[in-house]
Amino acid sequence: MALVFLYGTLKRGQPNHRVLWDGAHGSAAFRARGRTLDPYPLVIAGEHNIPWLLHLPGSGRHVEGEVYAVDERMLRFLDDFESCPALYQRTALRVQLLEEGAPGAEEPPAPTTVQCFVYSRATFPPEWAQLPHYDSYDSEGPHGLRYNPRENR
Repeated sequence: MALVFLYGTLKRGQPNHRVLWDGAHGSAAFRARGRTLDPYPLVIAGEHNIPWLLHLPGSGRHVEGEVYAVDERMLRFLDDFESCPALYQRTALRVQLLEEGAPGAEEPPAPTTVQCFVYSRATFPPEWAQLPHYDSYDSEGPHGLRYNPRENR
């Protein structure tokens, strides 16, 4: 099983999340919410208002998302779904897991970091780096840039 960090339309409550639960694609199991250890620019760009994590480690924000354990079949499906490597590139990054403290606990648990795959963009129009950076994505968020699902394109 591989760990994958999802920050956009594949997260719970987002338009493409359903593909993770289609057994024909393989298996995926939610493990934890997480935040990138290094900052990255998360932007919303293009005519379909797609969230893109730009591969510019050290700039942008610490991006929040979800960590999933996926089997090889699901990983291959996600590569295809994300048009990897043509649009997105699958790279590795470190993610800090965000754990909720136990009720009544005096001290929060020590942070845990894991290595995850992520789908990011290494090549992109230069103006994308100047777009607003987000620390979290919601397709219906206050940014007003509503995602246009694939089935509507």
